[in-house]
Amino acid sequence: MSSDDLVIPKGSLVVVTGANGFIGSHVVDQLLQHGYNVRGTVRNVAKNSWLNDYFSAKYGPGRFSLAEVPDMSHEGAFDEVVKGAAGIAHVATPVRQFHDPNIAVPMVVNGTLNVLASAAAEPSMRRVVITSSSTAAASPQPNKVFTMDEKTWNETAVKAAWAPPPYEGLQRRLDVYSATKTQAEQAAWKFMEDKKPDFVLNTVLPNVNMGTILSPENQGYPSSGGWVKAVWDGFPGEEGEKLKYNPPQYYVNVQDDALVHVAALIYPDVQNERLFAFAHPYSWNDILDALRRLYPQQKFIDDIPNIGEDKSKVANQRAEELLKRVSGLPAWTSLEQSVHDATKAWV
Repeated sequence: MSSDDLVIPKGSLVVVTGANGFIGSHVVDQLLQHGYNVRGTVRNVAKNSWLNDYFSAKYGPGRFSLAEVPDMSHEGAFDEVVKGAAGIAHVATPVRQFHDPNIAVPMVVNGTLNVLASAAAEPSMRRVVITSSSTAAASPQPNKVFTMDEKTWNETAVKAAWAPPPYEGLQRRLDVYSATKTQAEQAAWKFMEDKKPDFVLNTVLPNVNMGTILSPENQGYPSSGGWVKAVWDGFPGEEGEKLKYNPPQYYVNVQDDALVHVAALIYPDVQNERLFAFAHPYSWNDILDALRRLYPQQKFIDDIPNIGEDKSKVANQRAEELLKRVSGLPAWTSLEQSVHDATKAWV
């Protein structure tokens, strides 16, 4: 499509919240590649000045800028940030940091509503895309056949997250995270229904992101970006042991996920959609198989017994179609390629 046929013409300004994160940095990267200018938000500009250096070196000066939003849940947090912008990709979220729903859920819900309220007050705004999560639809349920589509909501996790204290344990933390994503996305759609702003909202629900870490020296191995490294290292330490018990689910290459975000921002026929950025199911053993093929000289742990498999049926066809359209790729990036992309951070 020519730039004139897009909802947001090339050269326009798009805001990306959480620009320093694993997904957020790739959304910035893909928008810049596609000819947009980006204003990225972070909680602390001084700590994340590397983003200016990185994207200026890659795309030239003046295309990317940083803005500080210390607390996205504070009313009016994005009022200044959105000025002059034609689109927002709201990616920022605290990932599994809290066990207490009374802290986590209002923070994420209010942050989402603040983005939408600021967008509604900005005359130039055309599109908002919110990064939701697979867990806003359903939590992984190994060996169980079930369907996940645009009408599916993770009410089970919400109920578990809001159960009485004590607020502790890995499962509680996972349920609280799922509740933040479920209730924030539901609040976003309700905002659209009640307020009827002039922009269009789409949401992207990605499962586990894997692939290239743009700046390992600055980002480390962020969120699921570090999961392949954990498998490579044999799940070391207490956190590794916890991660080892994560159930099989779907993966998506982080660049594919970012491209789905771009498509949701720019294409006129993508309106009021929940887009499932799910490539294919995987387990830790599938990652181990890929690592053994890629690095036959390297010794890895044995396969994990009785690991199960994800048998869910996910309505991911629309997201894949948009990925193909925006990128020219024939399909989702393979697990082996995604694993290989991840290992470039340390091999």
